[in-house]
Amino acid sequence: MSALANNRGLRASHVCFSYGSRQIIDNICLELKPGTLTALVGPNGAGKSTLIHLLQGRLQKDSGHVECSSSITVMPQRASIDWTFPITVNEMVRLGGGHREHQPEVQMAKQLLMRVGMGKLAQRRLSDLSGGQQQRVLLARALMQQTGVLLLDEPCSAIDPPTREHLLSVMREQADAGQTLLVSSHDWGTALDSYDKVIVLDNKLLAYGTPSEVREKLSDMTCMMGSNCCG
Repeated sequence: MSALANNRGLRASHVCFSYGSRQIIDNICLELKPGTLTALVGPNGAGKSTLIHLLQGRLQKDSGHVECSSSITVMPQRASIDWTFPITVNEMVRLGGGHREHQPEVQMAKQLLMRVGMGKLAQRRLSDLSGGQQQRVLLARALMQQTGVLLLDEPCSAIDPPTREHLLSVMREQADAGQTLLVSSHDWGTALDSYDKVIVLDNKLLAYGTPSEVREKLSDMTCMMGSNCCG
C-alpha cells in the first residue's frame, strides 16, 4: 500500500522549541488533514523553517508531541543545496528514490521531471540550472519519495510568476491525490487565495484556518508583523 493511501495527516500538540534564551516556537498546536494544501506564512525569523524541522523530527522539541501515521518528506530551501555537485538533473531526482536502477524508479523519475516541466533537461548538469529550474528539480525529488506528508520550505521564493503557478498546480494535484502538504511562504497574496488552509506564525500561532477565516482574524487583531502582514 502506498504512503498516500495510508495517510492520516499530521498533528502537533503544544510544541515548543528554544535556542538559548530565545523562544523560537511557542506552544504550537495544529492539525494537517490528509489531502490538504496548507500555507505557512510569517516574517523572517518567525520560525517557519524551525517548525518544519520540528514536524519532520530533524530538530528535537523542548516539549510537546507530533503525531504522524505516514512518512514525512521535506523539500529544503534551494540555498541549502550544493548545486555545483557534479550530477545531472535525472540523477538528482532519482536520489529521492534511493538512486536505484530498477525500471519503475527510472520511469517514475522521468515522469516526475515531465510533470514539473523539466523532462527535456533531464541530462543537464545541476550547475547549469536557473533558480526556477532548481526549484522544479527539488519538487520532483521530493515527490519521488512518495510519502504521505510533504513539507516544503520556501519552494516558490525568488522565482518568476509562471514557474510559481506551475509549482502550485503540481502541489494542488498532489493534495487532490491524498498527500498532505505544508508550504512555507512569504507570499501573503497567494497564501490567502490559493490554499485550503493558512497558518500565520510569528514564533507563536497567530491565526489558523481557511483563507477567509484568517483574513477576518488578522483584520480584527493588532498585527504583530508590520503593515504588510495582511497582504
